Amino acid sequence: MSLGQHLIELRNRLFKAVVAVLVGAIGGWFLTPFVLDSLRSPVTQLARVGGHTAELNFPMITGAFDLRLQIAITIGVVIASPVWLYQIWAFIVPALVRREKQYVWGFLGTAIPLFFAGCAFGWYVLPHVVGILGSFVSAQDTSIVDAKAYYDFVIKLIVAVGIAFVLPVFLVLLNFVGVLSAAAIIRSWRVAIVLILIFTALVTPSADILSMFILAIPMVVLYFAACLVTWIHDRRVAKRQAKLDEEYGL
Repeated sequence: MSLGQHLIELRNRLFKAVVAVLVGAIGGWFLTPFVLDSLRSPVTQLARVGGHTAELNFPMITGAFDLRLQIAITIGVVIASPVWLYQIWAFIVPALVRREKQYVWGFLGTAIPLFFAGCAFGWYVLPHVVGILGSFVSAQDTSIVDAKAYYDFVIKLIVAVGIAFVLPVFLVLLNFVGVLSAAAIIRSWRVAIVLILIFTALVTPSADILSMFILAIPMVVLYFAACLVTWIHDRRVAKRQAKLDEEYGL
């Protein structure tokens, strides 16, 4: 295909992906009240535990509509994820060899569930994070939480944890394509644990040690699971190479 044909193909794939997201967003619009109730729950709990008033605030007259629209688009992206992931895959596939296609299928089949699992962990930790941050407000004061800023905070926390859960899969993929060896990944375990602890400390309040370890433990487990997978893969490759060397007398 020429460059122009590639651009036309990319445009068609993007168009289909955008249409799928818009259709999902239309359906997501009707789910926004349930999402808002779920987002409001940690703030309500904060008010109940802290003994002071805490509520979401919409400073602009269009704030509530803008937030519902933002939530609907987010839901649309999630609902349409099989479609736009397929469009990305269909655009890339012609450039891949057979083995690379198998690796990418394995990557997608593992990364997507892990991403959603990470998002679920982020959602689980969210009430603890809100509770810790809100605990600094005295009973005589009022927490007026900007709804849009609060939603942005929630999304960043959940997406950051989701992406962090996928990173070990990247290590495995880099090992399978020959960029990283299992020995190099295993040797870096101390650095990896320190980076995981730094990351969890950044996305959770410094005073909330429990939430930090709740996030860090599964990430460490996933890292060592990636080490095990890459070690098994490198052993198989080494045995296969040794057998070929013996067969050809090298």
